[in-house]
Amino acid sequence: MLLLIPELRQGNNDWWNIFQSSDENQPAISFAKAVQASSPAVVNIYSEEIQTNPNYAHSQRKTTRLGSGVIMDSNGYLLTNYHVVQNASLINVLLQNGQVFHAEVIGYDLYTDLAVLKVDASNLPVIPQNINQQSLAGDVVLAIGNPLNLGQTITQGIISATGRSGLSNTSYLQFLQIDAAINQGNSGGALVNSNGVLVGINSLKFSELNPNQDIQGISFAVPYELAFKVMQKIIEHGRVIRGWLGVVSRNYNQNAKGFTITAVEPNSPAYNAGLKVGDIVYQISDTPIESTTQALDIVAETNPGTELNFKIYRDKKSVDIKVTILEKRPN
Repeated sequence: MLLLIPELRQGNNDWWNIFQSSDENQPAISFAKAVQASSPAVVNIYSEEIQTNPNYAHSQRKTTRLGSGVIMDSNGYLLTNYHVVQNASLINVLLQNGQVFHAEVIGYDLYTDLAVLKVDASNLPVIPQNINQQSLAGDVVLAIGNPLNLGQTITQGIISATGRSGLSNTSYLQFLQIDAAINQGNSGGALVNSNGVLVGINSLKFSELNPNQDIQGISFAVPYELAFKVMQKIIEHGRVIRGWLGVVSRNYNQNAKGFTITAVEPNSPAYNAGLKVGDIVYQISDTPIESTTQALDIVAETNPGTELNFKIYRDKKSVDIKVTILEKRPN
Protein backbone atom coordinates (compact mmCIF):
# COMPACT_ATOMS: atom_id res chain seq x y z
CA MET A 1 0.00 0.00 0.00
CA LEU A 2 2.88 2.36 0.85
CA LEU A 3 4.36 1.77 -2.58
CA LEU A 4 1.02 2.26 -4.35
CA ILE A 5 -0.06 5.28 -2.29
CA PRO A 6 2.99 7.33 -1.20
CA GLU A 7 0.69 9.80 0.59
CA LEU A 8 0.27 7.22 3.39
CA ARG A 9 3.89 7.81 4.40
CA GLN A 10 3.28 11.48 5.23
CA GLY A 11 1.40 10.77 8.44
CA ASN A 12 -1.48 13.11 7.59
CA ASN A 13 -5.05 12.77 6.37
CA ASP A 14 -4.46 14.11 2.84
CA TRP A 15 -4.47 10.56 1.52
CA TRP A 16 -8.19 10.29 2.29
CA ASN A 17 -8.93 12.92 -0.41
CA ILE A 18 -7.95 10.34 -3.00
CA PHE A 19 -11.17 8.48 -2.26
CA GLN A 20 -13.36 11.56 -1.96
CA SER A 21 -15.55 12.80 -4.82
CA SER A 22 -14.43 16.14 -6.26
CA ASP A 23 -17.83 16.88 -7.88
CA GLU A 24 -18.46 19.74 -5.46
CA ASN A 25 -15.42 21.53 -6.85
CA GLN A 26 -16.47 21.20 -10.46
CA PRO A 27 -18.00 24.33 -12.04
CA ALA A 28 -21.71 24.04 -12.76
CA ILE A 29 -22.75 23.79 -16.38
CA SER A 30 -24.11 27.18 -17.36
CA PHE A 31 -25.23 28.95 -20.52
CA ALA A 32 -25.00 32.36 -18.87
CA LYS A 33 -22.31 33.61 -21.30
CA ALA A 34 -24.39 32.58 -24.30
CA VAL A 35 -27.43 34.37 -22.88
CA GLN A 36 -25.42 37.49 -22.04
CA ALA A 37 -24.08 37.61 -25.61
CA SER A 38 -27.40 37.12 -27.41
CA SER A 39 -30.30 38.22 -25.20
CA PRO A 40 -29.82 42.02 -25.56
CA ALA A 41 -30.55 41.62 -29.29
CA VAL A 42 -33.85 39.76 -28.72
CA VAL A 43 -36.77 42.19 -28.49
CA ASN A 44 -40.44 42.11 -27.57
CA ILE A 45 -42.85 43.02 -30.37
CA TYR A 46 -46.35 44.38 -29.82
CA SER A 47 -48.46 44.82 -32.96
CA GLU A 48 -51.91 46.37 -33.12
CA GLU A 49 -54.54 45.62 -35.74
CA ILE A 50 -57.82 47.48 -36.25
CA GLN A 51 -60.57 45.00 -37.16
CA THR A 52 -63.95 46.05 -38.55
CA ASN A 53 -67.06 44.01 -37.83
CA PRO A 54 -69.55 44.40 -40.73
CA ASN A 55 -72.37 42.89 -38.63
CA TYR A 56 -72.32 45.70 -36.08
CA ALA A 57 -72.47 48.92 -38.10
CA HIS A 58 -68.83 48.51 -39.06
CA SER A 59 -67.74 48.85 -35.47
CA GLN A 60 -63.99 48.71 -34.98
CA ARG A 61 -62.03 46.67 -32.53
CA LYS A 62 -58.32 46.90 -31.71
CA THR A 63 -56.44 43.65 -31.17
CA THR A 64 -52.88 43.34 -29.95
CA ARG A 65 -50.55 40.52 -30.91
CA LEU A 66 -47.48 39.54 -28.96
CA GLY A 67 -44.24 38.25 -30.41
CA SER A 68 -40.49 38.47 -30.38
CA GLY A 69 -37.86 39.67 -32.81
CA VAL A 70 -34.11 39.58 -33.39
CA ILE A 71 -31.88 42.56 -34.15
CA MET A 72 -29.78 41.49 -37.14
CA ASP A 73 -28.07 44.80 -37.91
CA SER A 74 -26.97 47.71 -35.75
CA ASN A 75 -28.76 50.14 -38.07
CA GLY A 76 -32.18 48.83 -37.13
CA TYR A 77 -33.05 45.76 -39.25
CA LEU A 78 -34.93 43.06 -37.35
CA LEU A 79 -36.28 39.62 -38.20
CA THR A 80 -39.54 38.24 -36.84
CA ASN A 81 -42.39 35.98 -37.92
CA TYR A 82 -44.78 37.46 -40.47
CA HIS A 83 -47.85 36.26 -38.55
CA VAL A 84 -46.71 38.44 -35.61
CA VAL A 85 -47.06 41.65 -37.65
CA GLN A 86 -49.56 40.60 -40.33
CA ASN A 87 -52.08 43.40 -41.10
CA ALA A 88 -50.68 45.45 -38.22
CA SER A 89 -51.44 49.17 -38.19
CA LEU A 90 -48.94 49.86 -35.40
CA ILE A 91 -45.81 47.96 -34.38
CA ASN A 92 -43.81 48.74 -31.25
CA VAL A 93 -40.46 47.15 -30.44
CA LEU A 94 -39.28 46.96 -26.82
CA LEU A 95 -35.58 46.42 -26.18
CA GLN A 96 -34.30 44.75 -23.05
CA ASN A 97 -32.82 48.06 -21.83
CA GLY A 98 -36.31 49.60 -21.82
CA GLN A 99 -36.07 51.54 -25.09
CA VAL A 100 -39.20 51.52 -27.25
CA PHE A 101 -39.19 52.10 -31.01
CA HIS A 102 -41.85 52.26 -33.69
CA ALA A 103 -41.16 49.73 -36.47
CA GLU A 104 -42.11 49.52 -40.13
CA VAL A 105 -42.48 46.34 -42.18
CA ILE A 106 -39.92 46.37 -44.99
CA GLY A 107 -41.22 43.15 -46.52
CA TYR A 108 -42.23 39.58 -45.76
CA ASP A 109 -42.08 36.02 -47.09
CA LEU A 110 -45.11 33.75 -46.85
CA TYR A 111 -43.18 30.52 -47.46
CA THR A 112 -40.96 30.93 -44.40
CA ASP A 113 -43.35 33.14 -42.36
CA LEU A 114 -40.57 35.71 -41.96
CA ALA A 115 -40.81 39.50 -41.97
CA VAL A 116 -38.12 42.18 -41.91
CA LEU A 117 -38.77 45.23 -39.71
CA LYS A 118 -36.89 48.52 -39.60
CA VAL A 119 -36.60 50.87 -36.64
CA ASP A 120 -35.13 54.35 -36.79
CA ALA A 121 -32.13 53.75 -34.54
CA SER A 122 -28.42 53.05 -34.69
CA ASN A 123 -25.78 51.35 -32.54
CA LEU A 124 -28.26 48.69 -31.52
CA PRO A 125 -27.12 45.41 -29.93
CA VAL A 126 -26.76 42.75 -32.64
CA ILE A 127 -27.21 39.01 -32.25
CA PRO A 128 -23.93 37.07 -32.75
CA GLN A 129 -23.92 35.50 -36.23
CA ASN A 130 -21.76 33.15 -38.25
CA ILE A 131 -22.60 32.92 -41.95
CA ASN A 132 -20.91 29.49 -42.05
CA GLN A 133 -22.97 28.22 -39.12
CA GLN A 134 -24.05 24.59 -39.60
CA SER A 135 -26.44 22.98 -37.15
CA LEU A 136 -26.51 19.28 -36.40
CA ALA A 137 -29.06 17.03 -34.76
CA GLY A 138 -28.10 16.80 -31.10
CA ASP A 139 -26.76 20.36 -30.80
CA VAL A 140 -27.79 22.11 -27.57
CA VAL A 141 -29.90 25.19 -28.29
CA LEU A 142 -31.58 27.98 -26.32
CA ALA A 143 -34.87 29.60 -27.37
CA ILE A 144 -35.07 33.24 -26.31
CA GLY A 145 -38.29 35.23 -26.44
CA ASN A 146 -41.19 36.78 -24.56
CA PRO A 147 -43.69 33.94 -23.99
CA LEU A 148 -47.10 34.98 -22.68
CA ASN A 149 -45.69 38.48 -22.09
CA LEU A 150 -43.81 37.22 -19.03
CA GLY A 151 -40.68 39.07 -20.06
CA GLN A 152 -37.61 37.63 -21.70
CA THR A 153 -37.39 33.92 -21.03
CA ILE A 154 -34.89 31.24 -22.05
CA THR A 155 -35.79 27.61 -22.64
CA GLN A 156 -33.25 24.92 -23.42
CA GLY A 157 -33.31 21.83 -25.60
CA ILE A 158 -31.60 20.14 -28.52
CA ILE A 159 -32.01 20.13 -32.28
CA SER A 160 -34.04 17.01 -33.02
CA ALA A 161 -33.70 17.18 -36.80
CA THR A 162 -32.20 19.56 -39.34
CA GLY A 163 -33.69 20.92 -42.52
CA ARG A 164 -32.42 22.51 -45.69
CA SER A 165 -31.39 26.12 -45.98
CA GLY A 166 -32.06 26.96 -49.63
CA LEU A 167 -34.74 29.32 -50.91
CA SER A 168 -36.72 26.42 -52.36
CA ASN A 169 -38.00 25.72 -48.84
CA THR A 170 -41.79 25.48 -48.86
CA SER A 171 -42.56 23.30 -45.86
CA TYR A 172 -42.06 23.30 -42.10
CA LEU A 173 -40.62 19.79 -42.50
CA GLN A 174 -37.50 21.39 -43.96
CA PHE A 175 -36.87 23.64 -40.94
CA LEU A 176 -34.95 22.92 -37.75
CA GLN A 177 -36.97 20.72 -35.42
CA ILE A 178 -36.27 21.40 -31.74
CA ASP A 179 -37.60 20.27 -28.37
CA ALA A 180 -37.10 23.58 -26.55
CA ALA A 181 -40.43 24.94 -25.30
CA ILE A 182 -42.03 27.48 -27.69
CA ASN A 183 -45.14 29.29 -26.44
CA GLN A 184 -47.32 32.21 -27.50
CA GLY A 185 -45.00 35.20 -27.70
CA ASN A 186 -41.89 33.20 -28.61
CA SER A 187 -42.68 33.56 -32.32
CA GLY A 188 -39.91 35.43 -34.09
CA GLY A 189 -37.45 35.03 -31.22
CA ALA A 190 -33.91 33.74 -31.41
CA LEU A 191 -32.69 30.16 -31.36
CA VAL A 192 -29.01 30.24 -30.36
CA ASN A 193 -26.37 27.62 -29.72
CA SER A 194 -24.39 27.18 -26.51
CA ASN A 195 -22.04 29.99 -27.61
CA GLY A 196 -24.91 32.42 -28.13
CA VAL A 197 -24.62 32.35 -31.93
CA LEU A 198 -27.90 32.57 -33.85
CA VAL A 199 -28.92 29.27 -35.45
CA GLY A 200 -32.58 29.98 -36.25
CA ILE A 201 -35.72 32.09 -35.89
CA ASN A 202 -38.36 30.38 -33.75
CA SER A 203 -41.83 29.94 -35.21
CA LEU A 204 -44.88 28.94 -33.19
CA LYS A 205 -46.99 28.87 -36.35
CA PHE A 206 -45.45 25.63 -37.55
CA SER A 207 -45.92 24.09 -34.12
CA GLU A 208 -49.69 24.61 -34.35
CA LEU A 209 -50.35 22.65 -37.54
CA ASN A 210 -52.16 19.97 -35.51
CA PRO A 211 -53.86 21.99 -32.75
CA ASN A 212 -56.18 19.13 -31.82
CA GLN A 213 -53.29 16.86 -30.92
CA ASP A 214 -51.40 17.06 -27.65
CA ILE A 215 -47.96 17.37 -29.21
CA GLN A 216 -45.00 17.94 -26.91
CA GLY A 217 -41.33 18.41 -27.62
CA ILE A 218 -41.78 19.32 -31.30
CA SER A 219 -41.22 22.91 -32.33
CA PHE A 220 -39.70 24.50 -35.41
CA ALA A 221 -37.30 27.26 -36.34
CA VAL A 222 -36.23 28.72 -39.67
CA PRO A 223 -32.52 27.88 -40.14
CA TYR A 224 -30.22 30.88 -39.83
CA GLU A 225 -28.74 30.52 -43.32
CA LEU A 226 -32.20 30.56 -44.90
CA ALA A 227 -33.42 33.41 -42.67
CA PHE A 228 -30.36 35.48 -43.59
CA LYS A 229 -30.94 34.90 -47.32
CA VAL A 230 -34.60 35.87 -46.97
CA MET A 231 -33.66 39.04 -45.08
CA GLN A 232 -31.12 40.07 -47.73
CA LYS A 233 -33.66 39.50 -50.52
CA ILE A 234 -36.31 41.53 -48.72
CA ILE A 235 -33.95 44.43 -47.97
CA GLU A 236 -32.80 44.47 -51.59
CA HIS A 237 -36.10 43.88 -53.40
CA GLY A 238 -38.85 44.36 -50.81
CA ARG A 239 -39.81 40.70 -51.21
CA VAL A 240 -38.21 37.31 -51.78
CA ILE A 241 -37.79 36.60 -55.48
CA ARG A 242 -37.49 32.88 -56.18
CA GLY A 243 -36.65 31.28 -59.47
CA TRP A 244 -39.17 28.75 -60.85
CA LEU A 245 -38.55 25.76 -63.11
CA GLY A 246 -41.86 23.89 -62.94
CA VAL A 247 -40.89 20.24 -62.54
CA VAL A 248 -41.55 17.53 -59.99
CA SER A 249 -38.94 14.95 -59.03
CA ARG A 250 -39.32 12.20 -56.46
CA ASN A 251 -36.03 10.41 -56.87
CA TYR A 252 -32.33 10.90 -57.44
CA ASN A 253 -30.62 8.51 -59.84
CA GLN A 254 -27.38 7.40 -58.19
CA ASN A 255 -26.05 5.77 -61.36
CA ALA A 256 -26.60 8.81 -63.58
CA LYS A 257 -25.82 11.28 -60.77
CA GLY A 258 -28.92 13.33 -61.50
CA PHE A 259 -32.60 13.75 -60.63
CA THR A 260 -35.35 12.21 -62.72
CA ILE A 261 -38.22 14.46 -63.83
CA THR A 262 -41.53 12.80 -62.91
CA ALA A 263 -43.89 15.65 -63.88
CA VAL A 264 -43.74 18.94 -65.80
CA GLU A 265 -46.15 21.80 -65.11
CA PRO A 266 -47.96 23.15 -68.19
CA ASN A 267 -46.75 26.57 -69.39
CA SER A 268 -43.80 26.45 -66.99
CA PRO A 269 -40.22 27.34 -67.93
CA ALA A 270 -39.40 23.62 -68.10
CA TYR A 271 -42.40 22.93 -70.33
CA ASN A 272 -41.62 25.83 -72.68
CA ALA A 273 -37.97 24.77 -72.95
CA GLY A 274 -38.84 21.19 -73.84
CA LEU A 275 -37.94 19.27 -70.68
CA LYS A 276 -39.92 16.01 -70.46
CA VAL A 277 -40.96 13.38 -67.96
CA GLY A 278 -38.18 10.78 -67.72
CA ASP A 279 -35.35 13.23 -68.40
CA ILE A 280 -32.46 12.92 -65.95
CA VAL A 281 -30.88 16.29 -65.09
CA TYR A 282 -27.25 15.72 -64.14
CA GLN A 283 -25.84 19.24 -64.42
CA ILE A 284 -27.18 22.82 -64.29
CA SER A 285 -24.80 25.27 -65.98
CA ASP A 286 -21.41 24.41 -64.44
CA THR A 287 -22.76 22.67 -61.32
CA PRO A 288 -23.02 18.85 -61.16
CA ILE A 289 -26.20 17.70 -59.42
CA GLU A 290 -25.66 15.87 -56.14
CA SER A 291 -29.28 15.81 -54.97
CA THR A 292 -32.75 16.91 -56.03
CA THR A 293 -32.91 19.50 -53.27
CA GLN A 294 -29.60 20.99 -54.37
CA ALA A 295 -30.97 21.39 -57.91
CA LEU A 296 -34.16 23.04 -56.65
CA ASP A 297 -32.11 25.46 -54.57
CA ILE A 298 -29.98 26.39 -57.59
CA VAL A 299 -33.15 27.28 -59.50
CA ALA A 300 -34.80 29.06 -56.56
CA GLU A 301 -31.76 31.27 -56.01
CA THR A 302 -31.47 32.20 -59.71
CA ASN A 303 -32.78 35.62 -60.73
CA PRO A 304 -35.84 35.42 -63.01
CA GLY A 305 -34.99 36.02 -66.64
CA THR A 306 -31.69 34.18 -66.33
CA GLU A 307 -30.99 31.42 -68.85
CA LEU A 308 -29.59 28.20 -67.40
CA ASN A 309 -28.12 25.33 -69.36
CA PHE A 310 -29.56 21.96 -68.29
CA LYS A 311 -27.52 18.90 -69.15
CA ILE A 312 -29.79 15.87 -69.26
CA TYR A 313 -29.86 12.23 -70.23
CA ARG A 314 -32.69 11.35 -72.61
CA ASP A 315 -32.93 7.95 -74.24
CA LYS A 316 -29.39 7.22 -73.01
CA LYS A 317 -28.03 10.26 -74.83
CA SER A 318 -26.66 13.48 -73.37
CA VAL A 319 -28.65 16.56 -74.40
CA ASP A 320 -28.24 20.27 -73.57
CA ILE A 321 -31.43 22.29 -73.04
CA LYS A 322 -31.47 26.00 -72.24
CA VAL A 323 -34.19 27.10 -69.82
CA THR A 324 -35.15 30.70 -69.00
CA ILE A 325 -36.07 30.79 -65.31
CA LEU A 326 -39.19 32.74 -64.28
CA GLU A 327 -40.32 34.05 -60.89
CA LYS A 328 -42.17 31.77 -58.55
CA ARG A 329 -45.27 33.38 -57.09
CA PRO A 330 -46.96 32.34 -53.81
CA ASN A 331 -49.97 30.06 -54.29
